[in-house]
Amino acid sequence: MPWRAFGETFVTLVVITDPIGNAPIFLSVTRRLEPRARQRAAVQAVVAAGALIVGFAIFGELVLRYLHVSIESLSIAGGLLLLLVALEMLRGTDFPSGDDDTGVALVPLATPLVAGPGAIATAMVLWRNHHHASGHIAVIVGIVAAVACVGAALLVSERVTRAVRPSVIAFLTRVFGLLLSAIAVQLVVNGVKGLT
Repeated sequence: MPWRAFGETFVTLVVITDPIGNAPIFLSVTRRLEPRARQRAAVQAVVAAGALIVGFAIFGELVLRYLHVSIESLSIAGGLLLLLVALEMLRGTDFPSGDDDTGVALVPLATPLVAGPGAIATAMVLWRNHHHASGHIAVIVGIVAAVACVGAALLVSERVTRAVRPSVIAFLTRVFGLLLSAIAVQLVVNGVKGLT
């Protein structure tokens, strides 16, 4: 296995998926779930995100070309979706409603938080750059390793939250909602710049 391709994929995706930065957002959007449901949501989010990134790495260019969709348009869509989540966090409304851990695991955790436009575009570029079979295997292993780091960060943060008071979580939810809205706007701005 080409270690250069693996290292490039792993390091780049760890930076983009930001395991440490996504942990507080994970805690905020899953704050109403029971600990076991929160753990399940973390695992489901990581599996779904990994499958999505690998899928786009292999078939992404083909799918986007067929649908006549650019990476920039994908970035704008991801930004708008994140903005909706950020508004829910700022208003303090429950997300998700009830005990639906699958819903929150898929949106917004798996996508666009972990498997966002940046991670998807990077995976597609790396897949194209390492065009031999061994390079493709290295890219896939790198993606899996990077997403596993995100999963580890989410599971550790879930354990930490048991010692934190609910009022502190509620306060942090508003703060991270503001930061998430800024990230969402930046995604839209990057997409618009790319289209012009």
